[in-house]
Amino acid sequence: MVVAAAAMMMGSATPHTQNKISSSSPGNATMKVGAPESVDVKSKKSSSAYKGVQVNGNAHAGVKINGTKVNGTAVDSLNMKNNVGLKDFVEEESPAKSRINMLPDWSVLLAAIATIILAAEKQWTDFDWKPRKPDMFGDVFRLGRFVEDSFVFRQNFAIRSYEVGADKTASIETLMNHLQETALNHVWLSGLAGDGFGATVEMSRRNLMWVVARMQIQVERYPSWGDVVEIDTWVGASGKNGMRRDWLVRDIKTNEVLTRATSTWVMMNRKTRKLSKIPDAVREEIEPYFTDRQVIVAEDTRKLHKLDDDTAQYICSNLTPRWSDLDVNQHVNNVKYIGWILESLPTSILEVNELANITLEYRRECGPSHILQSLASPQVVDGMGSASFMHAEEPPDTCKSSPAPQFMHLLRLQDEGSEILKARTEWRPKGSKMVVHNL
Repeated sequence: MVVAAAAMMMGSATPHTQNKISSSSPGNATMKVGAPESVDVKSKKSSSAYKGVQVNGNAHAGVKINGTKVNGTAVDSLNMKNNVGLKDFVEEESPAKSRINMLPDWSVLLAAIATIILAAEKQWTDFDWKPRKPDMFGDVFRLGRFVEDSFVFRQNFAIRSYEVGADKTASIETLMNHLQETALNHVWLSGLAGDGFGATVEMSRRNLMWVVARMQIQVERYPSWGDVVEIDTWVGASGKNGMRRDWLVRDIKTNEVLTRATSTWVMMNRKTRKLSKIPDAVREEIEPYFTDRQVIVAEDTRKLHKLDDDTAQYICSNLTPRWSDLDVNQHVNNVKYIGWILESLPTSILEVNELANITLEYRRECGPSHILQSLASPQVVDGMGSASFMHAEEPPDTCKSSPAPQFMHLLRLQDEGSEILKARTEWRPKGSKMVVHNL
């Protein structure tokens, strides 16, 4: 501290003040300051911190300031003719050099910046982005939120130009893709997602995955290009070894209900490709999210009759999966089946009608090497199992129930004949809004 004080006094000396610094014996050091007056600073012998240390102004060691050797205030330079002060000399003789030395050490600064970047990158890599609570925002690209006490997950979708058909309305495949995306984001933002396609952590540890067993979709109106839809989804129990998932799709502007859907899911082992019971550890993960709410009160429980070559009216053969049809579970995505079962219907049906209701029963998975056949046949409508609709555009006094076109479908392996999917579709004329009376 004494040395620092001496340096400060030396730096603040007047232009014509002469300081002399010298070192005497280790036990006695004295600092003397010249004109205008001499000041001696001596440490007391009783001081424990600086005992035996004295500073003398007649020091022989030179001091360098901005690279210039200085003895007191007299600068040792060949270019200095007059006895001028240190401050005047530095400003006159080396202004550029002084300014450069006032800048920070760039190598140290760059090293500090590099250290900060590496530390931030390490923290970013190690950070666990999985939210542990339902109300946490997990991913900026999964713009969903939890509502109704976190039992319902809600997400919005805009209908893109590549998601509409010739009628400028969303296709049934588009709607199903939105339903599937909402379900996966529900699992992800709940903090349950493991390393599988919608599988939980405990499911991933046991090589288990979800597969859909049955699904029913009711479409009251198809959204158009540019519309924004709001999709709610939730889960519940379905028997001892199944899970139920429902969806409700609304127009975000009018709050009009567009689509209702329900499904039943079971577990399959990834390695053996066989169905599995729900382990207790998995049940403990998912049961806190279960709710008894149902979106379709009167489900279509009618039996789906099997078609064959004799009963099928329309047959489309040689359907082969493409590589892009596979999902991360290494089988054909269930949405792809919809396009295949509609391939067998004649164009005359598709041109004037739109799909109003579809019930699907998935029998087995389909791999990339399979060759499929799609069979379809009109269903005979009777008074016991038919669906009755009302056309909204007809006057109320002339509205009458009329049967809707219905078809039975079968998707099977072309060589073996094994069933892949059984389905029933119900249709209505395009541009008409129909209300289901009974199912």
